[in-house]
Amino acid sequence: MSDLVTLGQRIRHFRSATGLTLDQLGELVGVAGSQLSLMENGRREPRITLLTAIADALGVALSDLLEETPPSHRAALEIELERAQRSALYASLGLPAVRASRSMSDEVLEALVGLHRELVERERQTIATPEEARRANTELRHRMRTLDNYLPDIEELAERTVRDTGHTTGALTHREVGLMAKKLGFELVHVGDLPHSARSVIDLENGRIYLPPASIPGGHGLRSMALQAIAHRLLSHEVPSTYAEFLRQRLEINYFAAACLMPREQSVAFLAQAKADRNIAVEDFRDAFGVTHEAAALRLTNLATSHLDLTLHFLRVGDDGAVYKAYENDGLRLPVDVTGSVEGQLVCRHWSARVAFTRTNRTTEFYQYTDTPEGTYWESTQTGTSASDEFSITVGVPFAQSKWFRGRETTNRSVSTCPDPACCRRPSGDLASRWRGKAWTSAKLHAHILSPLPSGTFPGVDDQELYRFLETHAERVDD
Repeated sequence: MSDLVTLGQRIRHFRSATGLTLDQLGELVGVAGSQLSLMENGRREPRITLLTAIADALGVALSDLLEETPPSHRAALEIELERAQRSALYASLGLPAVRASRSMSDEVLEALVGLHRELVERERQTIATPEEARRANTELRHRMRTLDNYLPDIEELAERTVRDTGHTTGALTHREVGLMAKKLGFELVHVGDLPHSARSVIDLENGRIYLPPASIPGGHGLRSMALQAIAHRLLSHEVPSTYAEFLRQRLEINYFAAACLMPREQSVAFLAQAKADRNIAVEDFRDAFGVTHEAAALRLTNLATSHLDLTLHFLRVGDDGAVYKAYENDGLRLPVDVTGSVEGQLVCRHWSARVAFTRTNRTTEFYQYTDTPEGTYWESTQTGTSASDEFSITVGVPFAQSKWFRGRETTNRSVSTCPDPACCRRPSGDLASRWRGKAWTSAKLHAHILSPLPSGTFPGVDDQELYRFLETHAERVDD
């Protein structure tokens, strides 16, 4: 019973309907009226035996008390006001809480709730900026580094969820993902008109999870998106009130999806055997579970330190050298700006993540040793192409740990002295003299880094488009 406020409102609603006072109901169920008052105000969780006694005394079914919907419009407003005043945003104002007493008119209550909604909306508008996104993302990256990118609670949840479908070995199927959704009371529906700003949409009223009709080869994309939507429900996520909370939720649903598609027990067994054979390869891990190269590389970062005693780093880099995603716990110095953010920063031209783009044959992984001021690292890089650009996926480890990986025998070697500007950023004296003042160019901006997100209920999602989509499909359900 996570929603004690709604439970309390339902108890109060049915008590008032019977005409009983708190003390009178307390005598019937054997507790003090003051204790019942705490329950009705959502400040104490009753035992199930007491709830059963309360339901009997009020002449209703226990399920009537445990429903998740408010019993009336007035109750819904009171619940919303209570939650708003418990939020960190309201607490930061240092203002006292206002209790929705019986004497408070509906008009006053509507006004208070409306003010809180506007306060939240204005806060969202201030946080949906590139600066706030980068700050929150940097904090999350640092936190995950302290955890070795490993979340045991979500690992266990994913294991239970996969096990309940009957899955044992091999790649998780679309059917098994559908069974997960069904157990939560949802149907997976593929549509061609999803809001442009949404990857998936959950219709809580009609029990539907809307997904796009197409996917990348192998079906990993659709399975992953469905699992991410399911994770929101299993992890009891609420509408994020800060950008940091939005990013945390996104990380958790991505982690859950990966842990389902590449279950911990099977994945650790596979990787442990590969380590014993001194033949760890992201491409083998990828093919064993039918996922993308990036998904397999990221999953390796989840498990390598906690289960294989390996430290490592991960990079997704654009063909211009700009970082899209990065993680490290092996001491590699990532390029960062003055705020500590890595997104959009350029990696050294001598790192494997950029050298791999110069190859003619890009169908296989590229291996390289790179000497850096922090030590020598072995790296494996695979390039790929998205709808808009090329990118590379890199997994690397310190030299001493390269002995466990396929490709360790490579003779490719490079030297990087970055962040020294003379390493790869500053042109030679001759070139600078030859062209200084004789050229003009226009920069290619990274829109995903500089553009603010739409400030809707969910960061990045257009509310109007979302609600119109839901209304259209709800009408089809009714028909």
